[in-house]
Amino acid sequence: MEVEELFYWQCPRCEARFLDPAQRLGPVDERAEYLRHQNDVRDEGYRRFLSKLAGPLNARLKPNASGLDYGCGPGPALAGMLREAGHEMALYDPFFEPDTAPLSRTYDFVTCTETAEHFFDPAGEFDRLGALLKPGGWLGVMTCFQTEDAKFAKWQYRQDPTHVVFYREATLRHIAGMRGWHCEIPVKDVALMRV
Repeated sequence: MEVEELFYWQCPRCEARFLDPAQRLGPVDERAEYLRHQNDVRDEGYRRFLSKLAGPLNARLKPNASGLDYGCGPGPALAGMLREAGHEMALYDPFFEPDTAPLSRTYDFVTCTETAEHFFDPAGEFDRLGALLKPGGWLGVMTCFQTEDAKFAKWQYRQDPTHVVFYREATLRHIAGMRGWHCEIPVKDVALMRV
């Protein structure tokens, strides 16, 4: 079976790289791919992975903050960890938690972990995420940052067919700057933005 060559566009301003829209998976195949992911809150390795975002974010939050796990997937492990830290958590995911009621209020923080790379309309999604935050609220984004162009074709993160946009650290700083948000990169692959 011949494998289709994928084509990517790159934004000259923010340096994000996008899969050609004609090559995206349809919703049925996209959901099936998400079901392959293993996101168990009891898995210590997965919890360590999520702590890259949870630790720095939690250090910036007031006790009992309200949060939304945006794009929580079939196993909302990060939401569980933040509940354990004493925060109130709501969930939204277009495939697994499709109730849009949580999108009608604002929060002290929103997490977007391993989700931004799935955005078909990144600018629109980041505008939506900003609108979900109270003034001074935090947006926590975790996605594998693209680094070297020469290694892009063989990059393991690109191999997931649901990943349609790739960000650099500079991309996330650009996204924040365009909206007047403060942006910190506390560790590789994590951006914390304050609105």
